[in-house]
Amino acid sequence: MGGSKIFQIVGYQNSGKTTLMEKLIKSGNERGLRVGTIKHHGHGGPLDHPNPNKDSKRHTLAGSVISSVAGDDSLLIEATGNNWKFEEIIHIYHHFGLDLILVEGYKKSSYPKAVLIRNEEDLYLLEKLNNIKAVISWIPIETNHRVFLQKQLDEFVDFFYHCFFFD
Repeated sequence: MGGSKIFQIVGYQNSGKTTLMEKLIKSGNERGLRVGTIKHHGHGGPLDHPNPNKDSKRHTLAGSVISSVAGDDSLLIEATGNNWKFEEIIHIYHHFGLDLILVEGYKKSSYPKAVLIRNEEDLYLLEKLNNIKAVISWIPIETNHRVFLQKQLDEFVDFFYHCFFFD
């Protein structure tokens, strides 16, 4: 299968990415979709093995059909030593018959994305990244992108499924 839609949630640490991923996963399940997730572990150090408090496990607990975390030279579906490239992981996911692949991280990839802005220092992401479909901000901002305040996550989820997935 190769028809999975792919959407990224990007931003810096503690911007609310995982919380938003959980909402999108649960909402996708409620809509009858098969959702898989990929988390980029970009902070260095060991990958977060199945601990219910870790971000990648939160994806599974929210209802993701398949969930992985990739970083350094490991991909936690338990495959190591391949220095996994993002496109290789996407290729693997296409074999699971998913309707949607949600990606937490991989800011520089060109898939459609929502950018989370926590503070003014994060605003440069709006100039640096491509294929931005929405911005979720903790602070009031002015931009040409569709903006949701962080307290409007439910509105973003509805916008996402209506405009992106069921376009």
